[in-house]
Amino acid sequence: MRTTIFDGILVNMLKPTAGILLIADPFLKDINFMRSVVLLCDHQKEGSMGFVLNRVLKNTLDEILPEMEGVRLPVFMGGPVQTDTLHFLHVCPDMIPGSQEITDGIYWGGDFEMVKDLLHREAIDPNSIRFFVGYSGWGIDQLDEELKSESWITSMANKKLVFNNRAEDIWKESLKLLGGEYSRMTNYPIDPQLN
Repeated sequence: MRTTIFDGILVNMLKPTAGILLIADPFLKDINFMRSVVLLCDHQKEGSMGFVLNRVLKNTLDEILPEMEGVRLPVFMGGPVQTDTLHFLHVCPDMIPGSQEITDGIYWGGDFEMVKDLLHREAIDPNSIRFFVGYSGWGIDQLDEELKSESWITSMANKKLVFNNRAEDIWKESLKLLGGEYSRMTNYPIDPQLN
């Protein structure tokens, strides 16, 4: 953990690792990440990857995958990288073999054929799984540089945020959970010149 000044506020920044939330700075202009929250799933020397938690697509799972007919679950835009891929997070490792634990009780991937079967049989709670098209990726040292330039605020992930049914609230809720001065940031305009 390191301490830095962020928008005039003294903050403790968590080092990037799996299970960390990357909360976009209120003034971040990148269209892919403006007011976004990313669950970091992997952070290695070679790079980092994760999923944007609060960008719901218009298409549901059955509209994206014809074999999922009748399974009208929301799908999220995980990020701008490899948007022809589908990923999932869940809290059901006992039901979905091959899962990788990201952080306490949050799992990534696993046997997709099993997932399809569970969903068709309605044997899995739809609130316990999230699907993502594409992912967010950073090359060698790229995320570390973005953290140094204060593009992101970090916090620990939790199931309540990751599986929040109101995606539009995740960015504000993430900041509010940090408490103190962070709550003030939820009211900042996207363009500080409009303040």
